[in-house]
This record gives sequence, C-alpha cells and structure tokens, in this order.
Amino acid sequence: MTFERLPPFLAEALAERGYSEPTPVQAAVLEPEAEGRDLLVSAQTGSGKTVAFGLAMAPQLTGAEGGLPPPRTPAALVIAPTRELALQVSRELMWLYAKAGARVATCVGGMDASKERRNLASGAHIVVGTPGRLRDHLERGALDLGQLRVAVLDEADEMLDMGFREDLEEILDATPDTRRTLMFSATVPKPIVALAKRYQRDALRVSTAGEDRGHGDISYQALAVAPADVEHAVVNLLRLHEAETAMLFCATRDNVRYLHASLIERGFQAVALSGEHSQAERNQAMQALRDRRARVCVATDVAARGLDLPNLSLVVHVELPRDAETLQHRSGRTGRAGRKGTAILIVPYPRRKRVESMLRGARIAAEWIKAPTPEDIRRGDRERLLATLLEPVEVDDEDRTLAARLLAERSAEDIAAALVRAHRARMPAPEELLDQGAGSSPRQDGPRPGFEDTVWFRMDVGRRHNADPRWLLPLLCRRGHITRSEIGAIRIAANETLFEVPRAAAGRFATAVKRTAQTDREGEGAIAIEAVQGTPREAARQARRAGPPPARHKAKPYRARPARPR
Repeated sequence: MTFERLPPFLAEALAERGYSEPTPVQAAVLEPEAEGRDLLVSAQTGSGKTVAFGLAMAPQLTGAEGGLPPPRTPAALVIAPTRELALQVSRELMWLYAKAGARVATCVGGMDASKERRNLASGAHIVVGTPGRLRDHLERGALDLGQLRVAVLDEADEMLDMGFREDLEEILDATPDTRRTLMFSATVPKPIVALAKRYQRDALRVSTAGEDRGHGDISYQALAVAPADVEHAVVNLLRLHEAETAMLFCATRDNVRYLHASLIERGFQAVALSGEHSQAERNQAMQALRDRRARVCVATDVAARGLDLPNLSLVVHVELPRDAETLQHRSGRTGRAGRKGTAILIVPYPRRKRVESMLRGARIAAEWIKAPTPEDIRRGDRERLLATLLEPVEVDDEDRTLAARLLAERSAEDIAAALVRAHRARMPAPEELLDQGAGSSPRQDGPRPGFEDTVWFRMDVGRRHNADPRWLLPLLCRRGHITRSEIGAIRIAANETLFEVPRAAAGRFATAVKRTAQTDREGEGAIAIEAVQGTPREAARQARRAGPPPARHKAKPYRARPARPR
C-alpha cells in the first residue's frame, strides 16, 4: 500500500520526509472502512501513530477543493498527556500540513499562557495541548470548540492513569456531537472502553499492537538478586550494556533522588525526572539526553510518560511495576519504530513468584538471567575497547607531529597501554554482588570453627514466605549488625526459620535486632527475630505448643538505603 489516495500536499510532505509506504497503523486508518468513522486504535508508541491520525483527520480539515480554509476556530483538536509529547505532536503536524498553509497552535503547561491565548484568537486550524492547559483556556473563553470537526486523544490510557479523566470529559463535552473522535491507546483497559462508549459512535476498533502485550521489538529479561544487591545490579547492568541511552524506573521520587545521586557519585552521566522537578529542570534533563551529555535517566512512572527518546535501547525496572499495564508502559519507552530494545526486571528473591505470575498473565516470555559479574563486564569492556581503538580515524599534521614526539619518548607498547588506561579510567567500576550460593552449602561434619558454642534464633518467615538464604543473610546482617561469617547454620521450615549465632556475638546481635525493629516497622523491621531455648528440635516443640503463627505481612519492595562504605 502507498500514499497515492492522499491529497497532493500530504503526499508531497511525506515524500520529502522519505516515507515510501505507510506503517501498519497508518495503513489501517487509511482503509476505506475507516474513512469518516470514529476510531479506537491500539498501537504502541513509536509506531508512526502521530502521522497516522494526522492523515486520518485530513478529510475533516480540507475543503471541497482539497485545500484548507482560512484559519478561524479550530477544526481539529489533539490532546496529549505530557508537554513533551504535545510539542512533539505539534512539530509533526506542522511539517505534515505545511504545504497546505495550516496553522497549528500549541497549548501546554510551562509556556506563556497569554501568548497561547493570542495565537488562539488569531485563528488556528489545529490545536494541540495537554488536558489541564486546554481546560484552562476553555474555561477562560479563549478556546472555542463550537466548530470542531475531529478530536484526537493520543495515549488515552496514560491520560486516564494520570488523573485527567475530568479534564477530558469537560473538553469533549464542549465539542459538537457531530465531531469525529479518534482515540489512540497502547492498551485498552476497561476505563478506556467506558470513555470510548460515552464519546464515540459506532467506533471501528483497530489493533496493530497484536495480542502479545509485550512489544515485539523488546527483549524481556529478569534477574533475581538479594534485596541488598538491587543497586549493585543496576550498576552492573548499565556497565554490561553500555547503552546509548538507558532509563531506570523507581516507584517514588525519594528513590529517584537517591539512585540518581548514587550513580553520579560512581561516575555515570545521569539525569533524574520526578514530580519534584520543575519544568525548567525537566527541559534541561531532556536536552542533556538528546545532546548525549547524559546517557542514563532515572525516573518515576508518571514523570516518564509521553517521553520520546529515539536512542533509548535499555529500560531497567529497578523497582517492580505494580501490574502488567505499568510494565508495558515502562518498557514501551524502548523498542520503538522498528528499533530493538531490552527491558530488564530486577527481582528481589522473595518476589520472584509474584513476578513470574505477572509475566504469565501478560503473556510476556522473559528470559531469566544471572546478574552480571565484574568479569562479565571486564570481558565486554575489552571487546568494546578494542573495537573503538581499531576504528579508522582521520588525523592531521599536528596529530602526526604529537604522535612522533610521543614515540620518541616512549615505546609504542607503553603508549598503547597508556591509551587503554585512559579509556578505562572513564568507566565506573563494576560492583561485587553477594555470593548467590551463600548459606546453601551443606554443613561439614561437626561444627564450623568458631561455632562450637552457639545461640539459636528464630525469625517468623519460612518457605511459605519465600524465605531463602540469599536474602535472609543480608537481612540478618543489617538487622543484627553482624557479618556473614558470624551466621552459622540456617534451617528453613514452613512458617519459620532458625539460625545460629556464636554465643560471643549473640548478645550484641539481640540488642541490635531490637533497636533496628523500631526504624522500619513496615518493612524488614516487621520481621520478628528472637532467641530460642535449646536446640532446633526443642525450639520446634516450643513452636507447636505456642500454636499457629500470626498472619504475615506482605513482602515489601526495594527501598533506598544509605550507600555502603566504598
């Protein structure tokens, strides 16, 4: 299929931009059965949907002779969830309709509202804006939607997730019932269906995203780590992939702030996006990513919505998404417009079953991988370094003169070694992760040295709570302020775990456990740890006499902690 059925001014604009044939979503909205109808389109971000709805609304904008009438009140309205996306849509529509002389007005937060009102007063064919600013202009009488012919909701699911339902309803209620309504959404959950039912008539459902909720151009991976190693796993993933642009997702602005500071300290070129950042700070961060002055963006879900970074090839879920929809939205920042991308979930050991269930429900086939080791990273560094240094380069006379002076002072081998050292010095150091086999090796005959005299302790988590030595060990070290070498045998039962501590360390361990229980009552501090009398068998008899254990609290997600001494 080609663009031959389009008005000449659109066909010429597309040809100049190098469009030879439509993408699947563009072809779908140009089909004869879609002409003039309301559309509910599911398409992933980056699939060419901006041009798609730009082409779809052409019949409502052009007159009988195929041109645009003089600009008065808007004939088309496009609503987008964020400022960045609205500005991007506006730029796309400007070049698409430039040969027809279309006037496009943009109304977004963070811009001069009085200037926007003047632009609206002077007339516009198309208005593009965010829900809050459009509603403000509407209520002030600056935006007249009485003659609107087509309304477009771009990334409608994200707008509902961000709480814009009331704004959208007020805006759409101010438009004529005869308007055409085009809704574009990556997913079509029940709230979107309800919105479509209220504001669309006989809508044609178009789906180019496929039934697989994971994007076809995204490779999903997951790795299980000890909760204390989440941050170190992030560092090693960034170093292993060395992505041109990477995005790291956290659940809260506090964790964004902490992780961003930690990466900057290690030498990564990183920016942060969260609700606490002003529009000016947000603009600076986005410009740094586009200029390649920064390669890593740490963000919350809401702050990252609507962002378009064409070179984004790696998404890391530092804190797990709350559901499959959030997983898709986050991961959809990469793998756009035919490019390949990788989305990686960092899974604390206790939450692996929950993540596996979420992936099954989302029909996403994720590959479970091991956390990258420093040796894995060094191996990749060597390959990248050789490829970089062996690339052909252009040199001038001054370069050759300086090279000759160097060769007169040092051997070629020394100069090459110094060059390698200079390249490596710019790279942040990889992190050592906890031994994945720690705590699970079989006991030798007789007690370990130093464990001839021990005190047994009980904690109220067991196999039913996904208890595993790989995350219990660092938890005990944090709660009891002891080292791994001071924890002996660990015996995990259905509802409890028993472990031994040398008697010489048992007193300060018990004191520290009581003190740390007060600092995090909703997280690790809620896990009860107490000494037991006698051997594990005697402790089991005590537990049976005490009756069934109380209901356990839910597992808590990763939360930022002060960095360990380096």
